[in-house]
Amino acid sequence: MLEANCTVTATARAARIRRADVSRLVLTTLVGAFAASAIGCRPAAAPAIEWNDAVVMEIETWRAEHEESYKRNWVTIEGLHFLKAGTQSAGSAPDNDVVLIASLPERLGRFTVSSDEVSFDPEPGVPITINGETAASQVLRDDGTEEPDVVEANGASVVVHRSGTRVSLRVRDPHGERARTFRGFEWFPISRDYRVLGRFIADATPRKLPVVNTFGDVDSYDTEGVVEFTLNGETLRLRPFTTEPGRFYFVFNDASSGVETYEAARFLYSDLRNDGTTILDFNEAYNPPCSFNPFTTCPIPLPENRLAIKVLAGEKKYRGAEP
Repeated sequence: MLEANCTVTATARAARIRRADVSRLVLTTLVGAFAASAIGCRPAAAPAIEWNDAVVMEIETWRAEHEESYKRNWVTIEGLHFLKAGTQSAGSAPDNDVVLIASLPERLGRFTVSSDEVSFDPEPGVPITINGETAASQVLRDDGTEEPDVVEANGASVVVHRSGTRVSLRVRDPHGERARTFRGFEWFPISRDYRVLGRFIADATPRKLPVVNTFGDVDSYDTEGVVEFTLNGETLRLRPFTTEPGRFYFVFNDASSGVETYEAARFLYSDLRNDGTTILDFNEAYNPPCSFNPFTTCPIPLPENRLAIKVLAGEKKYRGAEP
């Protein structure tokens, strides 16, 4: 009986051990499954930001192309003349309503501002072209359009420019004083630390914002949200303007503005990626043309785009005299 009891007891003990083993096995399996499930539910890791010789070369190439573009399009600006409603004569002679630079003809023609249009009547007998063709009377497209109309004579040119609700003539001369005395560009060394990943946070609805420019006029810009990123250990946000779908245009300043960098603002572009992120490469942050040319109109940063940290990357303060 005792033997039987011992046998029963041993059998029961073995059964309990087997049940415990099974329980441990089930528990281990469940823990593994939960762990795998938890790993699978975690947000995907942020994509790594590429940094290699090719990226550095890309930044160097961008800087070189930017400098060439600025020398061609902004360094050569020699005047900005605001027009009134009605007709006004323009040319280099002092008795014109609008007196232009000496390199242009004494009588260029007449500009008429009517409603939202600017028309031009060239001076008869003066060699003037519009977009390379012999000039004729016409309404002029301004430089905010994809194909502005360029009035040219004696190697200098005039285009219509809008600043807020005002209309002006922007004059360029590649051989003028501004081009001759331009001091060039100066950049911070390219740094991996200033190439960061941003996360786009969309607004409930896209909207237009009024933005004051350096002439005190108000321009309108499209915006769709903010970009959040980490720089120098700080979590920051900037609000970009949307120039085209998926293309961000940042106007910002920071604690270096007015000291190491231009006081008013710097500009930066980036592209929105399919995963909702964008690479902010401050190595490509650059000065607006108003940093060296008084005849340009540039947007002033929104209050939310004034960073409290120093961004010592991209273009430095213009080495010449500020306009």
